[in-house]
This record gives sequence, C-alpha cells and structure tokens, in this order.
Amino acid sequence: MITFMLIALIVFLFTSMPIFVAMTLSAFLAVLFFSDIQPMILIQRLFGGIDQFALMALPFFIFAANIMERGGLSERILRWARAIVGHLAGGVAYTAQLSSMFFGALSGSSPATVMAIGKIIYPEMLRKNYQPSFSGGLLASAGAVSLVIPPSITLIIYGSVTGVSVGQLFLAGIGAGIILGISSIVYIAIYARKHDLHRDKKATAREFLVATRKAGWALLIPVIIMGGIYTGTFTPTEAAGVSAVYALLISVFIYKEMDLKKLYRVCVDSAVTSAQVLVLVAAAQVLGWMLTRGQVPQLIASLISENITSVILFLLVLNVVLLVLGMFMEGVAAIIIVAPLIFPAATALGVDPVHLGVIMIANLAIGMYTPPFGINIFVTQNITKQNMIQMMPGLVRFLAANIVALIIITYVPDAALFVLRLVE
Repeated sequence: MITFMLIALIVFLFTSMPIFVAMTLSAFLAVLFFSDIQPMILIQRLFGGIDQFALMALPFFIFAANIMERGGLSERILRWARAIVGHLAGGVAYTAQLSSMFFGALSGSSPATVMAIGKIIYPEMLRKNYQPSFSGGLLASAGAVSLVIPPSITLIIYGSVTGVSVGQLFLAGIGAGIILGISSIVYIAIYARKHDLHRDKKATAREFLVATRKAGWALLIPVIIMGGIYTGTFTPTEAAGVSAVYALLISVFIYKEMDLKKLYRVCVDSAVTSAQVLVLVAAAQVLGWMLTRGQVPQLIASLISENITSVILFLLVLNVVLLVLGMFMEGVAAIIIVAPLIFPAATALGVDPVHLGVIMIANLAIGMYTPPFGINIFVTQNITKQNMIQMMPGLVRFLAANIVALIIITYVPDAALFVLRLVE
C-alpha cells in the first residue's frame, strides 16, 4: 500500500498536478485499492489536520503581511534603513538588505518581501549604476531571509507538525536570520569596495529622527509580537491577531493609506493565500498519517541510526537534501512532507528539536532563490525583467555567502540559538 502511494505521489508531482491533490489522491487510491481502511477516515484526517490551535496564527499573520505591503509600511521602512546606511559605499544595497530583514519580521513571507521591497528599491539601484545581476541576486536572497525571521509562517508549520514550541522557534529564528543577513552584508561590503559603489549624503540627526518617527509605528510590530510572547502577555497565535489588528489600525488611522477598496483586496488575497497553505497542511496530514501507519518514519529513523551515527554527517546530508528540495518546492510544502520523516531520526541522534527547525528553515530559505527553480527568482524576474542567465552571476555569489551562514547555523548551535539562550 505504502509503495503504491509513494509511486503514485511521485508520478502525480511530475505531471504538474497541484501538490495537495497529488498527496490526497495518492493516499485515497492506496486506501481504496490496497487496504480495508474506510475512505471516510481520510476525510476525518483532512479536517483533523487543520484543527490545531497553532495554525490559527497563519491567516492572521498573512492578513497582517498583506496590510503592511499595501498600507505604506514598506516604503517607510526603506526610508528609515536608508537614513542609517545610505551614506556607506553601496548604501542602496545595504538599504535593500536591511529593509528586507525588517519587512520579513513584519510579514513572514519571502515572496511578499521581494515584491514589496524590490518594486521600490530596484529602479533606484539602476539609477545608481548597480549591475542588474547583482541587484537581482540581492533582492532574491534578501527576501529569502524573511522565511527564517519571525513571524515566519514556515516556522509555525514546523511547530505544528512536530509539536515544538512556536515561541521558542521564533526566538531561535531571530539569531539564524541575523546570521544569514550578516553573511549577505559582508558580501555587499566586499562588492561595494571593489566596484566603488555610490554613497548618499549622510543623513543628519534631524533627518534620521524624522525617518524613525515616520517608520516607528511599523517598527513596533516585531517588538510587540516578540515582546508579548516572551513576557507571556499572549501566545504566538494571539500575537498574530494582535499584529493584524495593529497593522490595520496604523494603516488606516496613522498612515492613512488603507481605504475600503484596498482593504477588500487585502481580505480576498489573504483568504486565498490562507486557503492555499491550509489545504496543503490538511493534505500533508493525510499523507503523514498513511506513512506513520506504514511505519515509514520509524524505518527511516532506523536506517539512519544504523548507517549514520555521526551528527555532523547527518546534518550534512540533511542540508544537501533540503537545499535540493528547496529548489523545487515551496517552504511550507517541503516542511510538511519532510519534517515528520526526519524529526524522529534527528532527535534520536540528539539534535535539539528547535535547532533542527532552524536548520531546516534556513536551508529552505536559501532554496527559495537557488537556480533554476527557486520561487524568489521568478518573483524577482517579474520586477527586474531579467532572464535566468542574466541573474545567475548575482544569485551564485549571494548563494555562496549564505551557504557560509548555513554552515555556521548548522554546526555552531549557540550562534544560531543565542537569542533563545539569553531568555532561557
């Protein structure tokens, strides 16, 4: 039964069938023809898969991210970041990286970050004579960091399928996101010095204060989310609701860039995105239940424990597999499929479950812009109008920088988890 289901799943995926259809249909056909299980049980598993308190955070964070994109928050964050680093050589590139990290902390969505920041910053980079390939690589890689920095949707999914605390994952994601961001900043510094990139006039104290005041309401969102979770004021799920209400209030009453027409569009887009994510979660729960019933996770854990006794080797293999998987599959789908299979083997080898989550998300973040199929590449192409060959040099260089960061995240746990360690 399990063999048929896996073969059917692979065949369906290669025929470009939607992932949730491929997962549910392969499971249904296996049950129908190769077992005495009542098909109605799969329907119950579908609904049971999304009947989780942690998953209530998803639609709220998605709603908040869409409000931020259309409510003027991204533009104000860009101006604030530019006031800080614009006077450095390559200041526009630093601004793109820094503002992407902050917007990622607001939205939790990688493609949304690329689109929100890229539409504004890319024309400016061209005016300052930045190479198009460098600019495209920067936007694709900078947006990927938001997959790691909380409130990361992918971290929430990992927590829901493994039972790991979402609050702890959020705290760990801060450290990992900073490491990834710093690796890109180091490369930008090297590139800027080599090419003598443009510097803006240094912002005066007054200009910096004005930019901070205008962006202050937006910059408070991650403080509210993480501060509320850490102090126990609210759970991660409640934090999602608070962030959505807060973003709506400042977009409507403070920045005054959200009208009823925009709000309607935000609600529709958020509902569609939430449905897309949650139907994947439901389908994966059916697939996961079938695999568990067939003892597949236990078999994988047994094979790994018998053949890979070194944690270093296990993590190396895991990184390679996830980097390749990230090229072909969106982060949420990859976590849903892989995490339940890998989790038992990793914990059996003594890998910290929180650290494992950060490693997996960091890999998938890099996979978001890894040629030739990384999703962020296609979003960036929509902005820059470059083809793959034109973007490749920039993508490869940022990829190399982030691989160094991934090695640090993987093999220096205290560096990746330093924020979590501080609050424990």
